[in-house]
Amino acid sequence: MAGNLTRDEARERARLLSVQSYRVELDLTEGEERFESITTVHFTSDREGADTFIDLHGAHVRKVVLNGRELDISTYDAEKGRIPLPGLAAHNELRVDADCSYMRTGEGLHRFVDPVDQQVYLHSQFETADAHRMYACFDQPDLKATFELTVLAPADWEVVSNAAPDAVEALEEHQGRHGTLQAARRWHFPPTPVMSTYITALIAGPYAVVRDEHDGIPLGIYVRRSLAQYLDPENIFEVTKQGFDFFHRVFGLRYPFGKYDQLFVPEFNAGAMENAGAVTFLEDYVFRSRVTDALIERRAETILHEMAHMWFGDLVTMRWWDDLWLNESFATYMSVLCQAEATRWGQGAWTTFANVEKAWAYRQDQLPSTHPIAADIPDMQAVEVNFDGITYAKGASVLKQLVAYVGLDNFLAGVRDYFNEHAWKNTTLQDLLSALERTSGRDLSSWSKEWLETSGVNTLRSSFTTDDEGRFLSFDVLQEATQEHPTLRSHRVAIGLYSLSDGVLTRTKRVELDIVGARTSVPELIGEVQPDLVLVNDDDLTYAKIRLDDRSLQTLVNGGISAFAESLPRALCWSAAWDMTRDAEMATRDYVKLVVSGIDSVRDLTVLQTVLRQARQAVQQYADPAWRATGLNELAGALRRLVAAAEPGSDHQLAYVNALAATATSPEDLAFLKGILDGTAVPEGLAVDADLRWTLIQSLVSGGVLGAAEIDAELARDATATGERSAATSRASIPTPEAKAETWARIVDGKLSGALLRATILGFMDPQHPELLEPYAERYFAEVGRIWSEWTSDMAQSFAVGCYPALLISPETVARTQEHISSTQPPHALRRLLLEGADGVSRALRARERDAAAGSAA
Repeated sequence: MAGNLTRDEARERARLLSVQSYRVELDLTEGEERFESITTVHFTSDREGADTFIDLHGAHVRKVVLNGRELDISTYDAEKGRIPLPGLAAHNELRVDADCSYMRTGEGLHRFVDPVDQQVYLHSQFETADAHRMYACFDQPDLKATFELTVLAPADWEVVSNAAPDAVEALEEHQGRHGTLQAARRWHFPPTPVMSTYITALIAGPYAVVRDEHDGIPLGIYVRRSLAQYLDPENIFEVTKQGFDFFHRVFGLRYPFGKYDQLFVPEFNAGAMENAGAVTFLEDYVFRSRVTDALIERRAETILHEMAHMWFGDLVTMRWWDDLWLNESFATYMSVLCQAEATRWGQGAWTTFANVEKAWAYRQDQLPSTHPIAADIPDMQAVEVNFDGITYAKGASVLKQLVAYVGLDNFLAGVRDYFNEHAWKNTTLQDLLSALERTSGRDLSSWSKEWLETSGVNTLRSSFTTDDEGRFLSFDVLQEATQEHPTLRSHRVAIGLYSLSDGVLTRTKRVELDIVGARTSVPELIGEVQPDLVLVNDDDLTYAKIRLDDRSLQTLVNGGISAFAESLPRALCWSAAWDMTRDAEMATRDYVKLVVSGIDSVRDLTVLQTVLRQARQAVQQYADPAWRATGLNELAGALRRLVAAAEPGSDHQLAYVNALAATATSPEDLAFLKGILDGTAVPEGLAVDADLRWTLIQSLVSGGVLGAAEIDAELARDATATGERSAATSRASIPTPEAKAETWARIVDGKLSGALLRATILGFMDPQHPELLEPYAERYFAEVGRIWSEWTSDMAQSFAVGCYPALLISPETVARTQEHISSTQPPHALRRLLLEGADGVSRALRARERDAAAGSAA
């Protein structure tokens, strides 16, 4: 994010201006550091003679001409990213002639050189406000305009933007600013429909492309040439076509942007980006090695998430970033609904949602930085740290709860009315609520106040009495809230009664009702026999943590977690157990026992991988340090048994091996992994491909079995971008003080690309060796302020979050954080990230205390 536009400044500029069109001319043939950018803007002003500014960051400006009058370019502030525009007319033409910089951080126009063939690839990433790193613009979402683009690029490049090109001219040679240059092609893209600056796009380079068509929509998939052999276009096109059919049906409005390209780009700093008609994706979604179906499912969700944005976000756009959640929550909810209704994953998509998205939301909502879904965003720095579990996952969970409240048909009817009324415009939350109120007949003002304007997550638990025959005499649902966020909300929930029959936990009764206030009676359950398990929030209708009564928890621990016939209730019980562990209500060793006893029954791969990851985190961070080694060995032993028993070549086999690589610490387990790597003891059917080799190498490096020589040899074998990142992670994992010191120096000098920085931090913060990180707590606090002020937003966040001493779990880490905040008064966004880090340490301390108490009582 370039500059720091405030909401007040944006409101004032939007009141003053209406922007009609941009004409942008780019020359990408003139060097490795900068490119020529000439922008012509037509806009009107409500007040003649008024002053304003246009955004352009970090550029070398040659000339600025406003209405035929050349402006003084010395007034341009490259760091702040603003060109003053004094003395506006009613109708204005502005021309800005500049050289802009290529980026290596993933922001603006990112430049990447493929280590395989030395080919150059470019892609843009403009959300939230980085379009003005590529061209001069009024970079805020409510100043929409048309965009016409002309690009001069090397002759062998593909160039992609929001519209399909209407002319491509070959030039044998051309005159550039620096003389006669090589053969090139000039691409012209006609004016787009009106859109916000942050969803404009440019992707360029010698990309390989696969084309198709569906329902009159031209489709394209782009990937680097060196990765083209690994592309699986059939699956991507299948999900894309299923998405278009579903969204056309439920939205009642055809896709509005002509062609639809999906581009897998290198060193992308997010999962994907909803550029209109030119969606960019993290290149990791091109699978060069065997992956489990869980990752293919996640890619499908991402494809559908970005497609939903074409309507909600691109066609109809938030007025300001306060309503970012409307974009992201809606896209998340609709993508999962589409997966459930229109793809092969079916209703299992909601199991994944319950276990992944909602876990993210619950974690975020319990941090001291939690905020209402409808957040207060005073400036761009505030929104940069708000791409979080509240904005995406809690918002989507609350929309799911709203659908249960108003009905899916009414919800979709309201969405259709909203699109028809506000197409090509900007909106606020109230515009959507008004449409939903009309179609549902419900007043949503109290719902909005409860769910969108307050923070925190409620906890629901059952409370009941029984007679001598075990029948319920009373049954209530209790609702709790924290002292910091005391709101008790209205919840639409289902309560399921589950009994063991022939070894299967089967639902014998379901009651659906509204929970209001601290206690809600459930008379429908009076007289029912207490079952083996009572599941509050069965079917996952609402957003709330759930607690299990003692008998229900014992049912799970004694093997019942393996006995469910359906995946969703099992996933909800896994989530409840994890919540209880994080909240220090369940000892880590008891959670690990539950995982070890029940993980072999989990067929859903996303749930499987999530639970295994949580169990590993629990042992590494939440266990009594005296029990940590025992816990890791128990978990690794279970994984060894699961690998041995898994079907050869199955997804489960691969998932177990990956989990073991992240867990192994004993000489026996590391020797087992080394046997897989060197080929002497490969489990039947397991494909030891490039990515699995790196997974094994990193584990063996962390375990002290392999070192720098083996890393270098593997990189020579896999001299790709993925290989470079994997080698960086592995080098940073070498468990010596000298290696950590070298890695720290590489991290803080600011010369790594965004992708390599993240890979290096991942290895540096190896949870297997927290003792090696002790010297870096003080160094972190000495550097974080400088890095926050000097680096770009995305890079600074990677350091501030990734290098926080989260693995130094002690009261001293919390105190040091608080002292740093008190003494330096960091910017609000950085303060938030520091407080989140300290909260994680405090939570781990509480969990360790609970686990130690359980060990003492045993």
